[in-house]
Amino acid sequence: MKRAILWTLWICIAVVGGIGIVERLISGHDLAGYTSYVPWGLWVATYIYFIGLSAGAFLLSSMVYVFKVRRLERIAKLSLFVAVITLVMALLTILFDIGHMERFFFVYIHPQFHSMMAWMVWLYTAYFLLLLGEMYFALRRDVVAAATDGGSGHRVVSFLARGRTKPLSTAEVERDDRALRVLGTIGVPLAIAFHGGVGALFGTVAARVVWHSPIYPILFLTGALVSGGALMTFVVAFLWPRRDRDWRELIVYLGRIVLGLVLLDVLLEWAEYSIPLWYGVGSEVEQLKNMLFGSYWYVFWIFHVAMGVIIPVYLLVRYRGPRVIGVASALVAASYLAVRLNLVIPGLVTPELKGLETAYLSDRLSYTYLPTLFEWQVVIGVAALGTALFYLGYRHLPLVRESGTGIGGIAS
Repeated sequence: MKRAILWTLWICIAVVGGIGIVERLISGHDLAGYTSYVPWGLWVATYIYFIGLSAGAFLLSSMVYVFKVRRLERIAKLSLFVAVITLVMALLTILFDIGHMERFFFVYIHPQFHSMMAWMVWLYTAYFLLLLGEMYFALRRDVVAAATDGGSGHRVVSFLARGRTKPLSTAEVERDDRALRVLGTIGVPLAIAFHGGVGALFGTVAARVVWHSPIYPILFLTGALVSGGALMTFVVAFLWPRRDRDWRELIVYLGRIVLGLVLLDVLLEWAEYSIPLWYGVGSEVEQLKNMLFGSYWYVFWIFHVAMGVIIPVYLLVRYRGPRVIGVASALVAASYLAVRLNLVIPGLVTPELKGLETAYLSDRLSYTYLPTLFEWQVVIGVAALGTALFYLGYRHLPLVRESGTGIGGIAS
């Protein structure tokens, strides 16, 4: 009954999102709510959000493969897979934001080495290939073992095992471990570079004073760790197949990590906002006031501060139950989209030149923006696709395989 309800819910969400994606392919940006003055909106904020989830999940796996944190070893493969899925979701979201999607490959054949955006695309490409390589070496031994001990009924496993009839030798396992360590070591600075590069992209836009800050790359990195770590804590709390003592201890450990990261992120955010507002001097003050007390005040105070900080921090400090920690982490992960919206939109809706909003009057020359249903539908469609990809991987790959379970942690 529970599974039927979840399937019905997913189908409804997928249909709603699919309609939005079809409309995007047919009508382009005509149904979007942004204007010539506000060229970035929900899709850019969601893209940054998904990228942060990917970087955070990947860095969590690197704690195992690079820094040998054994307490996180059980979730390393799942973290890698989540990093892959959320990266695909991020790239799809920003692809839909591009005016001419068919020209995305121009950045490869007509490179502009002074462009921060071009460097981001190249870093994404390298990061994606590195993730696939790590997934291969992380899963190979379990895929081969599953194909040779009765798991060959899974077509995905049989295909990935490539006809092997014996488990990997000790030498092959050690070679795979070395490859994982090397790729993870390369991946850590790469993940820091590409997600810090997203912050640098905003920070180098000198025309937008509220973005033009050297702390932005750091804020993006801490945001990735917060949101990605919270997402993984939620996934492990509710989807882990074996609810034993080790699992409960792991959830408590992850909850403490999420709590510390949330408090660190709040500290950096306080520094970013409080210093310009202290004396009220500086060209960014009006934009910060608009962010905190303007038309989008509820995004900051309700969705970010209340739902993303106060309630989760209270739950994480007060309780040690796995499900409570999972719920608190889900609130942190989901509400972090509000942080990204609060970054992108208020920075664009404030005129940089006084009087510009009244100098020319047109429906497309407006400083007001609210995401339309169509924009939300596209995001929902991408989320539904990502959920489906995650389910297929969780069901058919040895991401959480333990004794007594089959592929994907499903009981044999």
